[in-house]
Amino acid sequence: MYLKTLQLHNFRNYSDLEVQFGPGINVLLGENAQGKTNLLESIYFLALTRSHRTSNDHDLINWKAKEALVKGEVQKDLSATPLEISLTSKGKKAKVNHIEQSKLSSYIGQLNVILFAPEDLSIVKGAPAVRRRFIDMEFGQMSPKYLYNLAQYRAVLKQRNLYLKQLQMKQKADEVFLDVLSDQLAAHGAEIIFQRIAFLEKLEKWSQGVHHEIAQGKEELTFQYVSPLTSKQVDSVETIYAALQELFQKQRSKEIQQGRTLVGPHLDDVQFRVNGKNVSTFGSQGQQRTTALSAKLAEIDLMKEETGEYPILLLDDVLSELDDSRQTHLLTAIQNKVQTFITTTSLSGVAQQLINEPNVFNIQHGILESTEEE
Repeated sequence: MYLKTLQLHNFRNYSDLEVQFGPGINVLLGENAQGKTNLLESIYFLALTRSHRTSNDHDLINWKAKEALVKGEVQKDLSATPLEISLTSKGKKAKVNHIEQSKLSSYIGQLNVILFAPEDLSIVKGAPAVRRRFIDMEFGQMSPKYLYNLAQYRAVLKQRNLYLKQLQMKQKADEVFLDVLSDQLAAHGAEIIFQRIAFLEKLEKWSQGVHHEIAQGKEELTFQYVSPLTSKQVDSVETIYAALQELFQKQRSKEIQQGRTLVGPHLDDVQFRVNGKNVSTFGSQGQQRTTALSAKLAEIDLMKEETGEYPILLLDDVLSELDDSRQTHLLTAIQNKVQTFITTTSLSGVAQQLINEPNVFNIQHGILESTEEE
């Protein structure tokens, strides 16, 4: 899988852009605030119908315009698929092969991407919400079922929290409806937790090989899903569902008192361990970065295993955050394997030595110019 063409109209600082990319490594060169990250954001948006930088879609529209358009052609094996997302004040519409999709969830998965930016190093040392988002965004591209349950869970959670707040304020008194909402939340939550654990087991397998190589065989990386449930309670969707129902019953009075849902996958976490120790708490900065890099590189092979296609890799100014050793492992791992977009202010050092025949584009004030890299 690779992105052959990209067209932008009034997206961020790009008034009009039409560009062709190569299936290998595409380097986007330019000073800061010229539009390098905006271009990567448009590819991410084309894949996932949302930005990784803002939750307000209106921010994506050029300040001089009222609507934006992102189009691309994705090559898979022998066929090319046109994708399109239009964005207006009324919302967004997504098309596959020029056919509008009734739901955005049915669109996602046409173009799979993995984004690695400096802030992704916080996957290891950041808050639990960062790790949950990491799982949800990546696994959601691989599994429509997971994406569906996640959307349903969030909708029911919002409704349940509102009802708990109404019970707290004595605006409602009927707890039977709370039982209904708890049942729905447990059903979708059980599916999410079961798939998360399965996903992490597979990601751990691929990550261990990468981490073992970077750490020169001195460290073993393991993942652990952290929730109030015991290992026996996560054997199946059914056991997780029953356990969540039980937790909701136990927490009922406290949840009504606080006006919010206190248990469920929206509060769970992932723990990364090196040689049995929590890297977030006890790991050095080097170990934390190696763990984050291992998990990101492992996603490439896992996505190939799950979907049959390698994803597109977006590296947003991440090379400057890695030392020569980690740069070498990253660039060696992706060479001749996945289409990659790299943003940087300069292509030098290890990167210049290891990247074979890159397609180089200079970016200045939202204008791209292809150049021959010497």
